[in-house]
Amino acid sequence: MYPVFRYGWAMLKARRLPPLGPFETHVSRHRCWPWDIDLWLELNNGRTLTLYDLGRIPLAVRTGLLRVLRERNWGMVVAGCSVRYRRRVRAFDRIEIVSRLLGWDARFLYTEQAMWRGGECANHMLVRSALVSAAGIVPPAEAAVALGLPPDSPALPPWAAAWIAAEAQRPWPPRR
Repeated sequence: MYPVFRYGWAMLKARRLPPLGPFETHVSRHRCWPWDIDLWLELNNGRTLTLYDLGRIPLAVRTGLLRVLRERNWGMVVAGCSVRYRRRVRAFDRIEIVSRLLGWDARFLYTEQAMWRGGECANHMLVRSALVSAAGIVPPAEAAVALGLPPDSPALPPWAAAWIAAEAQRPWPPRR
């Protein structure tokens, strides 16, 4: 089940925080609850992705991106991600989610997120998001201009660019 109440609370808190520049970092604090765990009594990998929503969407609020999406009747969808898991997160652990926009290309926005527990990085994610309208994918440069930014993205870090290049080689649709 999607954590609707947690999402609502995260949105309320984000609206009360000061605005962020487009490449500044949003930090949110959460707890791993018993309904977030798997059979091994640690944070479920699917729930990890859901909890990252609780960092990424408030980031969009604080940077003004959500306002632009609403004004233009656009949506934002996840179009791919890569997660590196390194430390366990167990029930009742306190976690911090650190989120920041890295940049964009002709089709997607790229956001880096990390989940920290007790001063150690538990996992790290690169997420590719598409802005969408009734007509299809919206070039991120349009959103950048609406936010008062230049249409061209700053250079993406080499590790993110390498992931993008690797994803471009992956066949779609996959073989059955």
